This record gives sequence, structure tokens and C-alpha cells, in this order.
Amino acid sequence: MTHPLLTRRASVFALATLCCLLWGSAYPAVKAGYAMLDIAPSDMASQLLFAGWRFLLAGAILLGVTVAMRKPILKVTGSQARQLVLLGLFQTTLQYVFFYIGLAHVTGVKASILNATGTFFSVVLAHFIYTNDRLSHRKVWGCIVGFLGVLVVNLGRGGLGLDVTLLGEGFIIGAAFVLAAGSIYGKRISRDLDPMVMTGWQLALGGAVLVAIGLITGGHLGAFDARSGALLLYMALLSAFAFATWSLLLKHNPVGMLAAFNFLVPVFGVALSSLFLGESVMRWTYGAALVLVCGGIWLVTRPSKAGAPIEARADP
Repeated sequence: MTHPLLTRRASVFALATLCCLLWGSAYPAVKAGYAMLDIAPSDMASQLLFAGWRFLLAGAILLGVTVAMRKPILKVTGSQARQLVLLGLFQTTLQYVFFYIGLAHVTGVKASILNATGTFFSVVLAHFIYTNDRLSHRKVWGCIVGFLGVLVVNLGRGGLGLDVTLLGEGFIIGAAFVLAAGSIYGKRISRDLDPMVMTGWQLALGGAVLVAIGLITGGHLGAFDARSGALLLYMALLSAFAFATWSLLLKHNPVGMLAAFNFLVPVFGVALSSLFLGESVMRWTYGAALVLVCGGIWLVTRPSKAGAPIEARADP
């Protein structure tokens, strides 16, 4: 039965925008967490430990909500269990190894723009995987425009040369690629497994591995207080709530309509990073790159007569 709140246009727009706002807030939240817990940019072990606790908690919350909805979370076959482990290792563990280390070396503003390249990677990968989702001229131009935005945002302050490091910009783009590939694999698994169950286990398993890696490699977090504890809880809740809401919206609404909201994530990420972290957005490269990336996302996700665009949204 379709819930009217999930199909009424005003409600759909409000809920989809809220999800994008929450995902955009993750960029300044991670940076603020590093400062609160005394995690240095060079302390990769502690960065992974911080990420691990966030996603382990998010997975536990989502699985708890799933149980409350009376959905079985342990009713999986041996093959599905192996797929969940692989998905957790790839889309949570590997993606956030790249993302959390990368975010320690770039500003939240820049990371918000760079991470949006996941949409373009999804479009390119889908061309080689799905026979009914080939690259069109519009999608090609969208990818070109979007990646042009990536080049612009990485221009040096003098306008010549590129301001790029492997551990910073390189890792953020790497996270976007892993996100795109993992989303396509997760989409295949979700055909036979409830999306909430799948994502709950994916987050919990991947988060547990991140915690283990962080502890084994000597990671430690500064003393938790009310502020840092509340921030960690917020980050876990935003992941669980945004995914659950987005998956329900996708169930009851056309993918094409929701995909158009993807451009809001880098916009919110840039605005919130500037507001809460005091990061400057007064460089012409940031403004131009944001326009190019959002324009590219609009081109590749705009519905066409051939069918709906690929779904390419996941939590940062």
C-alpha cells in the first residue's frame, strides 16, 4: 500500500531535500569531529577508527529500526551472507578508508564538490554493465562538464597548474569511484534482499572492520565529551535516517524524479562547510566548479524518452 506522504509532491520534495541536506552536513561534521577528538591529518589509524564507530552505530540503528518494522534481519542464505560481507568490505570499509583519509587533507568545501563525481562514475560504469543504460550524447556531455568542474576546483590559487595531492583530492575521488561501483553491486543484491536489511548489515559489517583496522594499527580517539558524543550520534543517525527515507521514496516514486536532487548534496556541503567551519568560498574556482558539477549532474540524471537515469545516491 502506498503511503500518501511518500507520493504527495510537496512531501516528496521536502523529504528528498532533507536527505540531501543531511548528506551535505556530513562533510563539516567529519571535519569537526577530527578537531573535537584531536585527530591529526597524518593519524590515519584514528581517522579509520572514528569512521568505524560511526558506521557500526549507524548499521546497528538501521537494523534495530528494521526489527521494529517486523522485518527479519537474519533470514539470509549463505550466498546472500557472502554478498553482504563483500558489499560491506567494499562500499563501507574501502570507500571510507578513502573518504575519511582524504577529508583530513582537503577542505569540506572542496571535498563536497569532488565527491559528487560519483554520479558521473555511475553513468560510465552503467554503460559497460547494463545493456539498457548506454551512454547518450547528453550523458557524455554531462560527464565532460562535471569533470571539467573537477579540474577547475583543483586549479592553483594563481590559476596555473593543479593543486592536487594523492592523500587529499586523489582519495576523495577514489571514494567516489568506489561508491559508484559499490552502488551498482548493491543494486543487484537488493533484488533478492530488503534494501534496509542489506544496508544495515553493510554498514555494521563494514564499520566493524574499520574499527578493527583502526585499533590494530594503533588508532585512538580523544576523550569523548557531550559535544563529541552528540556529534558521533548525529552522524550515525543521519546515515540511518537518510538512507531509510531515500529507499522508501525510491520505492514509491520514479527514480528519475529523485535523481535530480543529487545536485543539492554538493551545494549543501559547500554552504555548511563554509558556515560551520569558516572555510572560504570566495575563490572563483569554487563557484565555477560547483556550477559545472551541478550542471553535469543535471544533464546525466535528466529523464529521457529512453528511460530513467541510473540511481546514484549514497551516504558520504
